[in-house]
Amino acid sequence: MTIAIQPETWSPAKGGLIGFAAHAAARLQQTDPDLYDLLEQENTRQDETLMMVAASSIADPSVLACSGTALGNLTAEGFPGARYHGGCSVADEIERLAIARACAAFGARDAIVQPHSGTSANLAVLSALLKPGDTLLGLDLDCGGHLTHGSPASITGRWFRSVGYRVTPDGYLDYRQIRRLAREHRPKVLICGASAYPRTIDFRRFRDIADEVGAYLVADISHIAGLVAAGLHPSPIDHAHAVTTSTYKQLYGPRGGLILLGKDADAAGPNGGSLAGALRRAVFPATQGTPDLASVAAKARALGFVAGGEFAELAKRLVDVAASLATTLDLRGLRLVTGGTDTHMVLLDLRGTGLTGDLAERALESCGIVVNRNRVPGDTTPARVTGGLRLGSNTLAARGLGPAEAAECAHLVADVIGALRPDADQPLDPALRSAVRRQVAEICRRHPMPGYRF
Repeated sequence: MTIAIQPETWSPAKGGLIGFAAHAAARLQQTDPDLYDLLEQENTRQDETLMMVAASSIADPSVLACSGTALGNLTAEGFPGARYHGGCSVADEIERLAIARACAAFGARDAIVQPHSGTSANLAVLSALLKPGDTLLGLDLDCGGHLTHGSPASITGRWFRSVGYRVTPDGYLDYRQIRRLAREHRPKVLICGASAYPRTIDFRRFRDIADEVGAYLVADISHIAGLVAAGLHPSPIDHAHAVTTSTYKQLYGPRGGLILLGKDADAAGPNGGSLAGALRRAVFPATQGTPDLASVAAKARALGFVAGGEFAELAKRLVDVAASLATTLDLRGLRLVTGGTDTHMVLLDLRGTGLTGDLAERALESCGIVVNRNRVPGDTTPARVTGGLRLGSNTLAARGLGPAEAAECAHLVADVIGALRPDADQPLDPALRSAVRRQVAEICRRHPMPGYRF
């Protein structure tokens, strides 16, 4: 790519944001060519591989443009209208816009847009609602839960008394077990949502259980936020006391998080005042300092897209693509957790095949197909090995692939997995690897990353 604007020729009056972007790229290329070349390599890698990691998506270039603006220079502790630094009048309006768009996208009554990630959002909410030693009831990690839902590997499993619920033998949430555990342990917080669960979650049923034992219900929708916003998955907004999500997975935004509140926003918080107020104080000053206002602007841009009709079409496509992946992989004889999917996610259980998730992940990546190893229910292998794979359709759908192309991708995945020989010197035949690479390159050529080629 040739940069037309040289660093020394740009000024705000001459170039505006468009000129600044070219100026910044040219300056980086001139002052740090090694880093510039690595970034170019990453752009090429993404464009030429099939990203099927369920936790990934493609941010529109306009989202990335927000992340690289002069807002990154701003220190602005506090919230709009109540900052601890001057110079925040524009930043206040940007954050108010992001809040309004988050509320519009999800039908929420209030939103906190400053969390640096979904994990940060979860930690803030739990720190507001729990004291050290209080009981937290969440989904076990091997059954699809997230680290921040009480895993011993997370601070949430160390600060709080964590109790885990599990799925049924066929992989579904067991609401009777959840109710029994809630009655037995009387948690102060019941957390629902998952990072590796491919089926619909009944948030109303979770709220009934929480109310029965006097617990707060927290819904983590990081993986299904786009489906919720598009009306393709039931919404937890008015069932959960607080809803958390990351913004880079299914909202196609920047790295960051959100806290959303519905009908309970003005309810009494754990220490007096409103619940919304308690959660704001948990973000700042309790768990974060100055917000990343450039990221908040990028969230506003992404949430503006989520509220539009074009996003609804994308969300429908990603569900159709995931269904096609699941159907094709099942027909090829691979075992799917729960036998299929209701969302963007497909979980493969490789136990019994002699393969591990680690081996399959590395073999697929060598062919240009990027997935991630993942533990599956009852998995006893280490987290870096795993007995399964997690696939997702967010990026495929954004690139414009439909069900037919998704089936083509699933056949390539099945071809590679079926050909793996774990005890051989070369687990994957080089000729097959080359053949799959060519097919991947052709799919990527037909479906480039939207907006990234110019």
